[in-house]
Amino acid sequence: MAESSQLSHLIESFVDSSRSPTQQAASLDKIASRVKNDVLTMEGLVREMQMYLTTTDNIVRARGILLLAEVLTCLATKPLDNATLHSLIGFFTDRLVPKRVAFFLWTAAHGRILTLDNLRGLHLENRCYICCCSSESVGHFLIHCPVAYALWVQMLQAFGIQWVMPGSVADWKALRGALVGCLALMRRKSSAGVVTSTDAKAVAESFLQNLQVQSLGQHDRKLCFELLECLLERYPNTVTPMGDELIYGICEAIDSEKDPQCLMLTFHIVEVLVQLFPDTSGPFASFAGDLFEILSCYFPIHFTHPRGEDLGIKRDDLSRALMLAFSSTPLFEPFAIPLLLEKLSSSLPSAKLDSLKYLSSCTSNYGPERMAKHARAIWLSIKDALYTSLQEPTLSFTTESLDGLVFQENEIAKEALTLLQQVIMQNNGLFLSLIVEDEDINIILNTVPTYESYNDIPLQGKLKLFAAGCILSISTKTSVACCHMIFESFFPRLMEILGLSEKNLSGDHSPKDNYLISKRLNFGALYLSVELLAACRDLIAGSTQIASKSVSTYETSYCMLHSFSNLLTKAFCSTLVSSPHDADIYFGVKGLQILATFPGDVSPVPISEFENILITFVSIITVNFKKTLLWRLALKALMNIGSFIDRNNESEKILSYMRIVVEKIVSLVSLDDVTMPFPLKLEAISGIGTSGLNYMLHIIQGFEEALFANLSEIYVHGNLKSAKFTIWLLECYSNKLLPWIHENGVFEEVLLRFPINIWKQIESCVGFSVPEKELLDAMMTTMKHAVAFSSEESQNEIIQKAYNVLSSSTSFPLKESMALTIPFQLEGLQLTQKMDNLLCRDEWILSLFASVVIAVRPQTHIPNVKVILNLFITTLLKGHVPAAQALGSIVNKFGKSSTGSEISSDCTLEEALDIIFQLKLWTHQDNGALLRCSVNGSEMGHTDLCQAVVNNKLPQIPAITGLSWIGKGLLLRGHDKVKDVTMIFLECLLSNGNALPLSQHSLENSCEQDLRVSVMKSASDAFRILMSDSEVCLNRKFHAIIRPLYKQRFFSTMMPILQPLIMKSDSLLSRSMLYQAFAHIISETPLVAVLGEAKKLIPILLDCLSMLNKDAQDKDTLYSLLLVLSGILTDKDGQEAVVDNAHLVINCLTGLIAYPHMMLVRETAIQCLVAMSELPHARIYPMRIQVLQAISKALDDSRRAVRQEAVRCRQAWASIASRSLHF
Repeated sequence: MAESSQLSHLIESFVDSSRSPTQQAASLDKIASRVKNDVLTMEGLVREMQMYLTTTDNIVRARGILLLAEVLTCLATKPLDNATLHSLIGFFTDRLVPKRVAFFLWTAAHGRILTLDNLRGLHLENRCYICCCSSESVGHFLIHCPVAYALWVQMLQAFGIQWVMPGSVADWKALRGALVGCLALMRRKSSAGVVTSTDAKAVAESFLQNLQVQSLGQHDRKLCFELLECLLERYPNTVTPMGDELIYGICEAIDSEKDPQCLMLTFHIVEVLVQLFPDTSGPFASFAGDLFEILSCYFPIHFTHPRGEDLGIKRDDLSRALMLAFSSTPLFEPFAIPLLLEKLSSSLPSAKLDSLKYLSSCTSNYGPERMAKHARAIWLSIKDALYTSLQEPTLSFTTESLDGLVFQENEIAKEALTLLQQVIMQNNGLFLSLIVEDEDINIILNTVPTYESYNDIPLQGKLKLFAAGCILSISTKTSVACCHMIFESFFPRLMEILGLSEKNLSGDHSPKDNYLISKRLNFGALYLSVELLAACRDLIAGSTQIASKSVSTYETSYCMLHSFSNLLTKAFCSTLVSSPHDADIYFGVKGLQILATFPGDVSPVPISEFENILITFVSIITVNFKKTLLWRLALKALMNIGSFIDRNNESEKILSYMRIVVEKIVSLVSLDDVTMPFPLKLEAISGIGTSGLNYMLHIIQGFEEALFANLSEIYVHGNLKSAKFTIWLLECYSNKLLPWIHENGVFEEVLLRFPINIWKQIESCVGFSVPEKELLDAMMTTMKHAVAFSSEESQNEIIQKAYNVLSSSTSFPLKESMALTIPFQLEGLQLTQKMDNLLCRDEWILSLFASVVIAVRPQTHIPNVKVILNLFITTLLKGHVPAAQALGSIVNKFGKSSTGSEISSDCTLEEALDIIFQLKLWTHQDNGALLRCSVNGSEMGHTDLCQAVVNNKLPQIPAITGLSWIGKGLLLRGHDKVKDVTMIFLECLLSNGNALPLSQHSLENSCEQDLRVSVMKSASDAFRILMSDSEVCLNRKFHAIIRPLYKQRFFSTMMPILQPLIMKSDSLLSRSMLYQAFAHIISETPLVAVLGEAKKLIPILLDCLSMLNKDAQDKDTLYSLLLVLSGILTDKDGQEAVVDNAHLVINCLTGLIAYPHMMLVRETAIQCLVAMSELPHARIYPMRIQVLQAISKALDDSRRAVRQEAVRCRQAWASIASRSLHF
């Protein structure tokens, strides 16, 4: 009983239209869940709902029917027996409304009949003129008027019907439930029981006889089309026999549809309907014209996505659906092709584009016989589309476009060429004859000899020349037969224009004997020849069938190419030497590249000519390097040739390429020839290397030989002249070769060999002096990349070798005792004499070892890590930054893999932190006695460590720098110890004469005062190191452990601490340093985190900008902070946070307009003022004059960008007055 009561409550909750959609949805889910879980049967649910399904209250009844339908929608996989399905489908089918009264009922149900209460604007007395008793409304007029009521009673009694008169005519709403119910039952899974064919036929007949779809609302129409689509797709054998009735009903249903979602369904319905009646003489044939007339109204699609609505449908979706409907049957051909050709002449680019796409789709589906009669019209339309769509070419003859067309294609030209290829492929004989005999193309060929150079050709001539080139290229690469016909028709004429052929007695063209290039080649013929060569090459290279066949299968074009290949090679080479024009050079290089990249088995170019082409390009690389375009085009061509023959495994050509190109290019780095700039040599080497694995391996071997030879000259002979070349070599190796190796996942032995050989070379050189710091930096960068790209196994081998070299140095006493304690003495932190006087070699060893540690993976084992930690601590306190970075990397990766899992080690992270912070520090008391401060990992207090760091007798600045990198490593991995490190920095920033244990004498000493300022400056800069993204260490490239959102977390932690410290600071110096720390943190924090706290931060941010404005050294920090303000002002939420402080923001920004030290600051400040002009008028209008006065000065700024922004800002703020008047 309780269960039944609860079910009734759920039903009532859904049926009650006053309930919220959320409550109704929850009730539906609970009811459906009961049926799914067999708590309630379908029959039981229907019995429980009987009152709601049969009530005379039409609204309740409609809601009840809809509830039953929605429940069935949720039960698509719930097994139901045939009897239940038959009963349910019959119930819903009977509730479809007769179509003859459909439209009138729809308007009546929505209260849209023109009764007096709906005649708004007409001052008439609202009175029923039939009964003169009541006001005239829809309900009264149709039902409750005594006269109307009497008519209803008389009619119903005549048919013997007893009916309770409803309260309104809105019972039409029950139709939605009927549609949803039918659709739910028709879509059921076959395994759960489906509607029978007989019932499906009943649904279809009821649909066609009882529904006038276009009289319904949008949602109901969509349901109708979904139901119709379901019937056609799932019950084709049931609905097909309905023949004419079905097709006519569909035509009537879809006619005049305008809703995008419904149109998607209607277009697909047509496509499916065609598949049901494939016979061209069947029932569909008599309706093809009518149906296409309905479809044609929508072409071309004009659809603008409604603002603020997410329909999930774009114009392209609608256009594609309509295109599929257009091309669905050949019966549409008599109507579709003329329409599309007509629309192709439209002035609307979208109509042209769609017409071309539709023609391509229709061509492939209608068949060659039907399309043959339209061939000439289609050809003329394609040609016209190409001629009219091409605009003046902005020719940029660069290496990037060496493989493509030399003009910028647009979509219309691209689709026109696609259509051309489609129609040629379908009926090549017919269309090729049209092309060959075309008057315009022949006129273009006849006028080509008139203009020798590219610049001589008028604009229209260029456009037609390029269009002809596209047409011939597409035609040639369509098929072998097309290639023959185009070559036979045009290639001899082009050779004649170029002066490479002569007519024999029979009238045929043959190559000239002993031909010498005596004049410049005609550009038009050169261009068209190259396009034909490229198309022929692409056709052969793109077809494995052609490549495997004998030469006889394409004998015509092959014989022509073979006979002219030698002359073409000479002609192209002469163009590179003699022509001063970029266009000629471009096509000369492209022509040579095409000749060299024909597949080997069918190449018309013999191996000797192939080698001549390579020699030509290599000579350009080594000799003509001053001709920038020619040099870069030649290098790109060599790269393309090398890549092609490597990809196609052409062994003979690969050997020639290795001998002529690779060996020659590699030798450039070892030659003493200084005529060719060394950076160009490296560019050529890296470019050729990336063309293939074998080339790269050979190049790396030669590259390393040159590199180690230069390093030997530096180490052994002290030849510093080699340092510059070595730096270039290292940069090329690090920035180009190593990344390429890593991306391709090859040559692991190379990644291992380079670092090992570096360590071996250093090990063999007992003593050397290299003062070039730039060389050491380049060596460290290369070492990091080589190690980072290596596998874990290789890294273990590298770090072990590095550790052996490090431990063999007498300057680094790596003993186990070092892991226990390090003596720090008071006066100057006197360490061992050996550590104070590091040799150059020792500094290299230490720096490179630090680089290895920085780059290794978290799971790579670091030998004797406790001793290494102490060594790095010792050296970082002497100012060795790589040691500090290595320490940060160790604490970041210690004990964790890149996936976050724990790794066993002989030293835990906590033990490592104890070693780092377990410093025995001594400080002075005021009475001169010594105070021993023992600081260890578990007992460390930030104040004690701060005293140790900032005491004037210790190496304060290096210690702070070291702590900042250690803190960064901890911060990235999310370790709590970073809080103690940041507290140290804050103590340094807050230090003053009373707080620090410094004597009065030391405060009076200006040197110590300067030192204290430097310490505070280092402490503020530490926050920049903590927050900024580093390229040298602690990044993903070097396998750092990076916790997501670490910057946001640090920002959220530090802001509540920094803000009160800044407010309470009574020292100008401390406040300035705190502001810098604040700037470093907020400028590196993602804007989304800053926006959440913008309202609180704005006052401090503005004070910080004012403080940084005073010192030119802070210009970069000032600019970074200004960018944060700009981000806040351009965000909607940020603008709301700024409103209350608008006057302060404007005062600050107007002060920055004249900032003299950086143009970007002035430009950004003005951009911020433009954003401020969008704030509420009442807030900013009082500052209008102030802003305009400040901007007037910026109009005379020396930088153009600033002046442009000033003009924009003046317009924005000047318009505020007009907005005020309008308001």
